[in-house]
Amino acid sequence: MKAMYYEAFEQAPEIRTLPDPTPTEDGVVISVGASGLCRSDWHGWMGHDPDIRLPHVPGHELAGRVVATGRGVMRFKVGDRVTVPFVSGCGHCSECHSGNQQVCPNQFQPGFTHWGSFSEYVAIDYADTNLVHLPDTIDDATAASLGCRFATSFRAVADHARTGPGEWIAVHGCGGVGLSAIMIATALGANAIGIDISEEKLAFARECGAVATVNAASVADVAEAVREITKGGAHVSIDALGHPATCFNSIKNLRRRGRHVQVGLMLGEYATPQIPMAQVISNELEIYGSHGMQAWRYDAMLSMLAAGKIAPQKLIGRRISLEEAVPALMALDKAEGTGISVITQF
Repeated sequence: MKAMYYEAFEQAPEIRTLPDPTPTEDGVVISVGASGLCRSDWHGWMGHDPDIRLPHVPGHELAGRVVATGRGVMRFKVGDRVTVPFVSGCGHCSECHSGNQQVCPNQFQPGFTHWGSFSEYVAIDYADTNLVHLPDTIDDATAASLGCRFATSFRAVADHARTGPGEWIAVHGCGGVGLSAIMIATALGANAIGIDISEEKLAFARECGAVATVNAASVADVAEAVREITKGGAHVSIDALGHPATCFNSIKNLRRRGRHVQVGLMLGEYATPQIPMAQVISNELEIYGSHGMQAWRYDAMLSMLAAGKIAPQKLIGRRISLEEAVPALMALDKAEGTGISVITQF
């Protein structure tokens, strides 16, 4: 198979011909139809993820068609169109039995614990627990865009934050995660505020449903700007970027008993950010981490998509080739342009 491959962190990946994967007894092999590029892939390439063992094939947002199955797979067959959460559970531990596959201690993560989907084929373990059937009405590129950013944002906004109609939600960072959160919150009836340093991204946030925007580079105090817009602070706030400044501001701009959800990864030098703990205590704030979404929750998200309440396809900025994905991966930290890039040509 053709795949993106690197043997050292921070070294330019190459396009190589590698052996085709074979399924484990409880796994499948998927012919990849589309795979999204995500900032998490950049973190992996930089060496920030301890699960990655070199050499490596990245890629974790995928959709495609099953081309081989292991003997133990019961719910899926060759020819099925599928996607998969980027955090997949083993199906046997206590967390999986409680329905929380996203925190399984034995989790399978394509593109991190195992070779990923920047390739023509990818092997996925624990298929019956984790694969999601795709309706024919959703194309591969749209389905791939759901796999990490959109699904993680869905769980952060709908499940963790319990965002309701009429509430204010501040979204710090208007990349793929942030725009997804704005779109989902708007569909749930909330009032979303997009916060970024790019006027281009803020304009796109308004197209996705934001009722207000804040340019963090143009105001003296982001949290105060949010409090002024909301007349007292946001009910919910999301750090969709993963930076000490956005994490701090996301907590600081909450009203009393507000909920902060950390979606953006805090790795490397950002792993231990400062937070306003005195405010957390005195205002009884809630702080959550969000690490993907379980396969069984996809039905709710797909139902909203089918009903036209959300439109993740609007977030796709570029459809690119596997070769074009090499420089795109290395530049993901620069956060240029709007929308997300999806590999559709292998």
